[in-house]
Amino acid sequence: MKKGILLVNLGSPDSPKPKDVKRYLGEFLMDERVIDVPLWARTLLVKGIILNTRPKASAKAYKKIWWEEGSPLIVLSERLKEKVQEKVEYPIALAMRYGSMTLKKGLQELVDKGCTEIKTVPLYPQFAMATTETIDVKIDELVTEYFPQIKITRTPAFYNREDYINVLSKSIAEKLDNLDYEHILFSYHGVPERHIRKSDITNGNCKMNGKCCFKMGSKQHEFCYRHQCEITTVNVAKKLGLKNGTYSTTFQSRLGFDPWLKPYTDRTIERMGKEGIKKMAIVTPAFVSDCLETLEEIAMEGEEIFHEVGGKEFTVIPCLNEREDFAQVLANMIEEWTSVEKPLTV
Repeated sequence: MKKGILLVNLGSPDSPKPKDVKRYLGEFLMDERVIDVPLWARTLLVKGIILNTRPKASAKAYKKIWWEEGSPLIVLSERLKEKVQEKVEYPIALAMRYGSMTLKKGLQELVDKGCTEIKTVPLYPQFAMATTETIDVKIDELVTEYFPQIKITRTPAFYNREDYINVLSKSIAEKLDNLDYEHILFSYHGVPERHIRKSDITNGNCKMNGKCCFKMGSKQHEFCYRHQCEITTVNVAKKLGLKNGTYSTTFQSRLGFDPWLKPYTDRTIERMGKEGIKKMAIVTPAFVSDCLETLEEIAMEGEEIFHEVGGKEFTVIPCLNEREDFAQVLANMIEEWTSVEKPLTV
């Protein structure tokens, strides 16, 4: 069997024009694992309200961060793919869960190269229903309908890999070198609290009180986004020797009025600024590629909030993007698959 690798990221509109943004948002928000309400309610919310109000505002935000080469997320993902390809002998394709770079096109590219066994690598360090799971489900549908001849191997969340933590920690240390900061926020993409409960394979063991997140060895942690975010922060803080009270974990990008994971990033930035923090750094470890949520929501809106409440220095740490050492982490994961070795964990 010839092996191939499919790297998968979230996706992006084809352009920052409102019509392209509307099309992209429609596909994204109508995913039942993103907005997990009954179809009639999701249709009413997305097609009846959001797509009639949000595309223009979102298009303005995309326009602020759009590069000459195109969407930053797409460009950076393509660069990363090329870096990984240089390190492994197996064919690699890149696809997006949403948008025109479809999963079907990515699988077809590998099939056309003769691949019959494909490893999917979602570019998300932490597992979430709205990210990794929706990729897995869509891949299964495509294989059943179009590619019954291929075998799929999934990649588990890599938030606790030693080499990943080392690279993430190094990227932060490089940015903070000689920087006199008072607090560093680890800001992860938020999800509704009910997503955590739905992903709980122990059927009710999750208490949503933050305590069980730090207990090691539970089966539910394999699919618990909150645990994986908290442990990412803990492992990096340990690696960097951060003192208690100088760092914290927050969650950004909430949508709607249901309870989402707390504390919220924007409110934390505002609160800390009001409490007298003058120098803040922020890193976004749920993202491996800089995108709208990091370049606009954090680097622009977050800094504006901080300055409005008296903050002075707001340092944004870039995502891992196309770093050579991060490409090596992905290459290591691929080599472990082909040699059937277990990954190192922290």
